[in-house]
Amino acid sequence: MLRTIIKFILSIYYSIFFRVKINGVENLPKKGAYIIAPKHISNNDAPILVGKLRRNDVFILAKKELFVNGFVKWLAKKTNVLPVDRSRHDTSTVKESLKILKNGKVLVIFPEGTRKGIEKNKKIHKGAVVLADMAGVPIIPAGINSTFKLFSKIEINYGEPINFERKKLEKEQIEEMTERLMNDIIMLTNSEN
Repeated sequence: MLRTIIKFILSIYYSIFFRVKINGVENLPKKGAYIIAPKHISNNDAPILVGKLRRNDVFILAKKELFVNGFVKWLAKKTNVLPVDRSRHDTSTVKESLKILKNGKVLVIFPEGTRKGIEKNKKIHKGAVVLADMAGVPIIPAGINSTFKLFSKIEINYGEPINFERKKLEKEQIEEMTERLMNDIIMLTNSEN
């Protein structure tokens, strides 16, 4: 219930204070599990995605450093935000993510791992590709373009799904798929419709 209320508030907030344009909605499956892999430009990325997605079963991976106090932890739990320890291989988060996907839900993962990771020449994380391969679910690349200044335009571009069929990809293939995913995300971010 709380999640539905927060989602409604986010949708109204972004509709009032920004000019939101969403392209490629037809690429989002109406049911079943999938991963959304968006560009990470701002702390607004996750809230705008959740607020504007039609589905209500969306989970988001976020760095554990955001979970600074009891209230934030409580709110995160109620709104399906899961902490990730980026300093190590976080097996508990991997297991939880696979469970979410197995139950037919949506998972949002930012492959850059940090805001504007590509621009900072950070190494792109392979987690989205590894999880998609393990679960046999598609990844939907997404570009987000905005300054997020009040009343500015926010453009979200969803790309065509990258499909996985639980083939147990080799290390080289994971690297190739991660590179393809990031190329798609960059293209969608720079695309103006």
